Amino acid sequence: MVAGLCRWFARQGTSVAPFKAQNMSNHSSVAVDGGEVGRAQAVQAAAAGVDVEVVMGPILLKPSSETGSHIVVLGREVGRTDAQGWGDRSRGLRGVVLDALTSLRCRFDVVVAEGAGGAAEINLLERDLVNLPLAHAAGVPALLVVDIERGGAFAAAHGTVDLVPEHLSAMIGGIVFNRFRGDPGLLVPGIDELTARTGVPVLGVLPQLGPDPLLGGEDSLDVPVGSVRGGGTGPDPVRVVAVRLPHLANPSDLDPLHHEPDVALSWATGTGDLAGADVVVLPGSRATVADLAWLRRTGIADAIVRARSDGAVVLGICAGQQLLGRRIVDHVESGAGEVEGLGLLDVDTVFHPDKVVARRTGVAGTHRWGSHGVAGYQIHLGRACGEGAWLHLDPVVDGPAEAEGSSASEGGVLGTSVHGLLDADGLRAALLADAADRRGRSFRPSPVRFADRLDAQHDRLADWLDEHLDTTAVAALASTATAPGAGPGW
Repeated sequence: MVAGLCRWFARQGTSVAPFKAQNMSNHSSVAVDGGEVGRAQAVQAAAAGVDVEVVMGPILLKPSSETGSHIVVLGREVGRTDAQGWGDRSRGLRGVVLDALTSLRCRFDVVVAEGAGGAAEINLLERDLVNLPLAHAAGVPALLVVDIERGGAFAAAHGTVDLVPEHLSAMIGGIVFNRFRGDPGLLVPGIDELTARTGVPVLGVLPQLGPDPLLGGEDSLDVPVGSVRGGGTGPDPVRVVAVRLPHLANPSDLDPLHHEPDVALSWATGTGDLAGADVVVLPGSRATVADLAWLRRTGIADAIVRARSDGAVVLGICAGQQLLGRRIVDHVESGAGEVEGLGLLDVDTVFHPDKVVARRTGVAGTHRWGSHGVAGYQIHLGRACGEGAWLHLDPVVDGPAEAEGSSASEGGVLGTSVHGLLDADGLRAALLADAADRRGRSFRPSPVRFADRLDAQHDRLADWLDEHLDTTAVAALASTATAPGAGPGW
């Protein structure tokens, strides 16, 4: 909905930016000013037609365990926290959040700020940096968006208005029901009653968008278990199987495959899921050594080796490359020291306390593919060193091009630390065509550029809101915000 609003406002000729004060996700990107930011904010910025900046997502919590997270503030990792300790720390970051929001409001006509979790989590209001306490501190109105598919939507909406303190409920200027199935006319009596009881108007009922996966999902919770087909219109599509690691990071690396008509993509959680794969992908992870132990414990590690022996191409991205290597030396993230990798790449990885965070461009290719221009980004603690570089990256600063990546088995196993490479249409088509050729088949790439697919999604979301949301009322509501920096504060 935030991405759709960003595109809708942009189409009105309004300068607009997204904002999310605090995000919890292992799915991140690199901002134009060089820091790390939630991937969802990068997608929302693209919908708005602007570059993503670290102030659009000033706090990012990257879970590393059931209760622990790494803390990224204004693009830089500053430490770790657990659920209990975050309360005191979050209060100390209120100024950072408000300053970041104010800086955007001073430069853009509209800022669309995304909330997180539930707005009525009254046990957490004192540490809430992202929902109604922020709206009150900044003096900006809020929309309460309720997921009606889960049931209990009227109770959730009324309960939120009723449960939070009056100065917070006063910030709610409208209610929106999202993900509705069926005839919205059936909701009218309930909407009338809800408005009468709360005094807050319902500004829209948004229908389900359909089964097609949305690109740029916020985190691994948006990655379904089981098969998610691409276009699948070919008679014998290339079967790509990605391993759904417990600490999966950056699943958007696989987004371009969703819209390839000759690809069937699925996510593996068991050994049988890899049977018959043409391409196996080991994606990123926020807990590499822990996920390596999971691969061995579940038998998926052996299944990957068998798939390679059966002729599948194996691709490791970031942590995936580290997992495919000979050994990992980690005294930083897990403290495990030296552990043995899967041994499919001649690579050794050593973890360092300083994180590499950079946007990269360059040329990729093998003797089987030719050369293709690429663009992506790096976010990692582990430095992989090995043989068979197949990427030549432009320098971050003045200097020679950097040889990057690793390969083995005549390109049958590939690794890289660069996220987003499959966004490049030429490289993606070459890799998939090579995988099909190894099976004695052909591959037909999508005739539509991936960048155009992503742009079309933003327009689709804006059209969805234009049809089902009272956008005139939303724009009028936005105009009631207090001047930037003039809110009451925390």
